[in-house]
Amino acid sequence: MRAALQSTMTWARTRERHISAVAMAGGFAFDSYAFGRIDRPMTQLVFIAYLLAAGGTIAALHVLESRPEKGNPRTHTILVAAMQFALGALLSGFCVFYIRSAALAASWPFLLFMAAIFVGNEYFRAYTSRLVFAGLLFFFSLYSYAILLVPVLLARIGSLPFLLSGAVAVAVFFVYMKVLARLGHDRYRGARHQIAAGMLAITALINLFYFAKVFPPLPLVLSDAGVYHNVKRVGANFQVQGEDEPEAWRALFGIYPTLHMGPREKLYLYSAVFAPYRLTTAIEHRWEWYDPKSRSWSLQQRVRFSIQGGRADGYRAYSFCSEPKAGEWQVNIVTSDGRSIGRRRFSVQSAAQTPVLETKLLK
Repeated sequence: MRAALQSTMTWARTRERHISAVAMAGGFAFDSYAFGRIDRPMTQLVFIAYLLAAGGTIAALHVLESRPEKGNPRTHTILVAAMQFALGALLSGFCVFYIRSAALAASWPFLLFMAAIFVGNEYFRAYTSRLVFAGLLFFFSLYSYAILLVPVLLARIGSLPFLLSGAVAVAVFFVYMKVLARLGHDRYRGARHQIAAGMLAITALINLFYFAKVFPPLPLVLSDAGVYHNVKRVGANFQVQGEDEPEAWRALFGIYPTLHMGPREKLYLYSAVFAPYRLTTAIEHRWEWYDPKSRSWSLQQRVRFSIQGGRADGYRAYSFCSEPKAGEWQVNIVTSDGRSIGRRRFSVQSAAQTPVLETKLLK
């Protein structure tokens, strides 16, 4: 039994780089399945547990690799895998909420950063580089979590909560770096300038994305949206009437639904936007028509209303456009300062009469 265990650990040490990547991917897969609402205490506890696990294993590896003798190789392998799993689980959780919170076009910087993590995980293998990479990845995780947490605690979104999130992340990371300096001063001293430069770069990049309105308006989530011929409230639910809709995956290939409009008809956009408990904010439906002459989207109307957080399936509302012109349309669902929550694309064709419609109840 002991010989088999030693053989297994030897095999693991020779493939440590690949095991680390698999452990990080395992974290991604687990959290994509497990995470629920951002305002649930259990979700916050899971995030905090992963942050503590990631910070603890990075510190333990730092102590181990600061010694002249690196200690038991088995311990090193286990700590590396545990660190990668915790960081991978954190990043997968952030990925879940970032993707939920916006159109894909607004979330691509975060997804690109995660791809860079996998590439970096393959090449940053020297001791100092490993500390730099792991430390900066931990700082990014702290920053990402603060961006999610602070709006929930303050029950508001906007520039002030975002800037406060950054201040919290920097302060916590500064204290953490002081702890690492005490645990292994020489090794930390060799990496501190790279860590400081990386921290500044990450902070600048996140702020650039935010103020350029690339980051999604966390923690808002578009729960449901659709374009219909008619929408009305029936008790606690909404009754909608619409045409057959193509499968959602077709939108990935630029195939959007076509609605056939009779004379003097209205077109409705229904949306349900989730916000955490107690959070109240304003959103807009921006109706845009594609002008083939100018080859650009022309704003036709904007409808603004307030939403209240707490409902699991999102705060429901709708707007309408009277007698929409034939052609390509899109309705952007955005915050009052223009941050994209979601979008619905469709085309309109004139028809002599309204086609047969299906009726369904949205709860």
